[in-house]
Amino acid sequence: MTDTTDNAAGKGAPGDPADRQLACPTCGAPAAAPAAPGGKSPRPFCSRRCADIDLGRWFQGRYAIPAVDAADDSIIETLAAADLPDRDAP
Repeated sequence: MTDTTDNAAGKGAPGDPADRQLACPTCGAPAAAPAAPGGKSPRPFCSRRCADIDLGRWFQGRYAIPAVDAADDSIIETLAAADLPDRDAP
């Protein structure tokens, strides 16, 4: 019986996430193909330019990762006043 899948040719299985066509998150164009092992690829972007634009947006603070509100001050005061062992003590 012969193997009719692309695996024999070194390609991923059908439906392999690496073979999906992604859209560039910056401009919407098709993303660059995955790089060969050891190579560099701007993926998930279509080009190095779009990757740099995205990085610039992070630096400008245009993107943010949501964070949980800071702990209640009373909890911090309680922990600060607690008699905890000194980490530096032998």
